[in-house]
Amino acid sequence: MTPAELAITVKAAAERVLADHDLDASVVPDTVTVERPRNPEHGDYATNIALQVAKKAGTNPRELAGWLAEVLAEDPAIAAAEIAGPGFINLRLAADAQGQLVAKVLEEGAAFGNSDIYAGEKVNLEFVSANPTGPIHLGGTRWAAVGDSLGRVLEASGAKVTREYYFNDHGGQIDRFARSLVAAAKGEPTPEDGYGGDYIREIAQAVVEKQPNALEGTDAEVQETFRAAGVEMMFAQIKQSLHDFGVDFDVYFHENSLFESGAVDKAIATLKENGNLYEADNAWWLRSSDFGDDKDRVVIKSDGDAAYIAGDIAYVADKFDRDHTLAIYMLGADHHGYIARLKAAAQALGYNADAVEVLIGQMVNLVRDGQAVKMSKRAGTVITLEDLVDAIGVDGARYSLVRSSVDSSLDIDLDLWTKQSSDNPVYYVQYGHARLCSIERKAKEAGVTLPDVADIDLGLLTHEKEGDLIRTIGEFPAVVRAAAELREPHRIARYTEELASAFHKFYDSCQILPKAGEAPEPIHTARLALAMATRQVIANALGLIGVSAPERM
Repeated sequence: MTPAELAITVKAAAERVLADHDLDASVVPDTVTVERPRNPEHGDYATNIALQVAKKAGTNPRELAGWLAEVLAEDPAIAAAEIAGPGFINLRLAADAQGQLVAKVLEEGAAFGNSDIYAGEKVNLEFVSANPTGPIHLGGTRWAAVGDSLGRVLEASGAKVTREYYFNDHGGQIDRFARSLVAAAKGEPTPEDGYGGDYIREIAQAVVEKQPNALEGTDAEVQETFRAAGVEMMFAQIKQSLHDFGVDFDVYFHENSLFESGAVDKAIATLKENGNLYEADNAWWLRSSDFGDDKDRVVIKSDGDAAYIAGDIAYVADKFDRDHTLAIYMLGADHHGYIARLKAAAQALGYNADAVEVLIGQMVNLVRDGQAVKMSKRAGTVITLEDLVDAIGVDGARYSLVRSSVDSSLDIDLDLWTKQSSDNPVYYVQYGHARLCSIERKAKEAGVTLPDVADIDLGLLTHEKEGDLIRTIGEFPAVVRAAAELREPHRIARYTEELASAFHKFYDSCQILPKAGEAPEPIHTARLALAMATRQVIANALGLIGVSAPERM
């Protein structure tokens, strides 16, 4: 029995009890909370449903808990139901019922933990979207790991996800990039507002090698040559770096296409027609303050040029016009103002503002020997994705970036993440998976194989550490659901560490395989089944955050 199944049982019992006592059963919530108590002596699970609904139903919480405990104890899957405090109910599952969770994992395999809570949702998930003027820096790398993981979690929850990279190829930063390339090709100093670093010299050299006449022509012609070729080369490097990091996109959306296609003009016309764009001081303003923004925003400047927000407005419309039901933007720490701005733009255009979500990620720092690492190998003062991967590998980089909530800044201790010990979280979890694979290999050598799940006596799993491990496994579907609903994939990584810890404690306390010369017994088969279920869930969890599950270490 999973926690979700137990919650359904408790809900049904509460509705039955209230009806039997002529009380209002409609006060029982659709979702009943069932949690593992902090003190395992209090039982396997606990629920506060009596405290939640007693007053609404017109009865005493402890009296309601007593009625509920009697009904729940009648269920053969529940070994005991006890009242605690003012109306809590502590529950202990029967060994057979608890063991069925192991069978469920083995039967569902890679699908265990998946759900359909977002079935029918078409999500546009935009992340990274770094300007093609340099390598991916640490902030973008964090979004690459977290965004890709969130996409995996949403897909595991039934959503159809479009991973999208917004390719910013319209604006002044591209001009500065082009001028920097031209200066490097000519051997001149980097422009005051330009970009430095070895990568600029490398790209400039590559442009000249590909187009020997690149420096010939007017200044405008030379700059355009380097702009077009340089942006293409830089973006190719970005795409390759992300691919090597395990991150690929379904759509690479060019900002410039919004202007070339007339999408910006169309959005502006729509806002003028519906009265949400007005003229003042020779400029056109969005009535964004009417939709929750702190002020109105200039969309068309007094010189007739479109302001930056014009592209944002057209892009919001484009996302929904492609039939997406939810648009999630993952932006850097300096983009807080975009939250209200983008929601206002959507609502002003006639779309649902609640279908626009903006997640803000905080900064990332690298630390070595207690000191911040500030210099990059190729990009000067900007630490890049490649720098992090070179230091701790793809798995270490992804895990370290996903493991913490993006709401807080993050320091990555390179000394910690390169250790091959239990101090290193990703090593600890991966080692657990590799150990489980080793157990499977040794089981085959010892002649212990898993029969059909129905033929395994999982009711033999009565040891305290077996129960702890089974209940930890049982939490996985709820963790995945919370990660999806709260947009917090770090919950998956933290859970995986808890599961690895529960497994290691089980391994230290329970003899899984028969000793040399001993014949396999039913308990060995049951424990092997539990071990293989654990291996499956660790693999499923690591897969959701894009980290490998090695079979040997």
